[in-house]
Amino acid sequence: MSVEIDSIDRKILRHLVQDARISQVVLSERVGLSATACTRRMLHLEKSGVITGYSADIDAAELGFMMTVLVHITLDRQSEDALSAFEREIVKCPDVVSCHLMSGNDDYLVQVQARDMLDYERIHKQHLSRMPGVSRLHSSFAMRSVIKRSISPAALSD
Repeated sequence: MSVEIDSIDRKILRHLVQDARISQVVLSERVGLSATACTRRMLHLEKSGVITGYSADIDAAELGFMMTVLVHITLDRQSEDALSAFEREIVKCPDVVSCHLMSGNDDYLVQVQARDMLDYERIHKQHLSRMPGVSRLHSSFAMRSVIKRSISPAALSD
C-alpha cells in the first residue's frame, strides 16, 4: 500500500535525508510551513510508515571494520519453510548489515562488515555456512564505496 505524499512532504523528506538532526524551526522555514504544521506532517509521515526511523551514518572503517563483503547465498530448496528458517537465523547474525531475498541464480544477497580476512573467515565458518538450508556461498569483496544512500533522490523528486 502506497501513501500519497505531496510536494511539501517530499521537501520535508529531502531535508531529513540530508540531515535527520535538522531542527523543527529550520526545517519548517526551508519547506515554507509553520513549525506546528511541519511537525504535524512529520508525525503523519511517521505514523503512515513513510518515515521508519532516524539514524546516524557511521564510518565502519573508523571502528576497525575494514571489509565490506557481499555474500551471494543459494539455498538447497526454495520452499516457504526453507526461506523462513533461513531468514529467522540471518537476522540473529550480528555481523550482517543487510539481507535481501533475490530473484535469479542466488536466493539471498547478504552484506557483512568484517575487520579483516580472518574476521570474515570466522563469520563464514561460524555463521553463514551454518545457516539452515545453505548449499552455496559466493563472496565478493568491496574495494570501496562509491555511493551509499538510504533512498534514491529520484524517489523524492516532484
